[in-house]
Amino acid sequence: MIKNIVFDFGGVIAGINRDKAVQAFIKLGLEDADTRLDKYHQTGIFQDLEEGKLSAGEFREQLGRLCKRQLTEMETQHAWLGFFTSVDARILDFILKLRKSYSVYILSNTNPFVMSWARSPEFSPAGRPLDAYCDKLYLSYQIGSTKPARQIFDFMIEDSGMLPTETLFVDDGASNIRAGRELGFQTFQPENESDWREELSALLDSSASDLASSEADFASSETDPASSDS
Repeated sequence: MIKNIVFDFGGVIAGINRDKAVQAFIKLGLEDADTRLDKYHQTGIFQDLEEGKLSAGEFREQLGRLCKRQLTEMETQHAWLGFFTSVDARILDFILKLRKSYSVYILSNTNPFVMSWARSPEFSPAGRPLDAYCDKLYLSYQIGSTKPARQIFDFMIEDSGMLPTETLFVDDGASNIRAGRELGFQTFQPENESDWREELSALLDSSASDLASSEADFASSETDPASSDS
């Protein structure tokens, strides 16, 4: 039985576009942004930021050296937000409904520049921060590890007390889905920017039906004389 749902952020809750982000960083002055940025897993100082090895200020300073000029916090954040294309209010409302029946968590490879926006009222059309849509956020730069590494999953499992077998992990990254499956999570991989509500509802309904069927079979075996010891 599914009791918990863990959502990825970028690509599942908020649509992302790597090419748009590359152009935003090139505009800052990072000429080789195309070789440094990845849709799912960063490298160099970008990865160090998302693993918490660099603070926001340290990252901005090092990025400024690469761009050969001083950068403001606002323009650095603006470049990071170039990754994001949309936040669908229908999906956010759907997640709120899910919270009535499930514990909902967010597990994200992310950084302070993105989260200072996402955890503010500016995040959603309803004026709610991302925190309002889940029981808890598990953020890579706070934990010190990024998906698909096992450490970030282990941290979430221990901190929340969830059982992977009772948890649906939703992520658009294939390597992250593989890692979750290896740890025993039930998984769902929607496409970036898709409206996955119907598919997820079907998965949850199927899980509930399977449980009801198993309970009915167990009750039948308990009352069936043929199943008793002779």
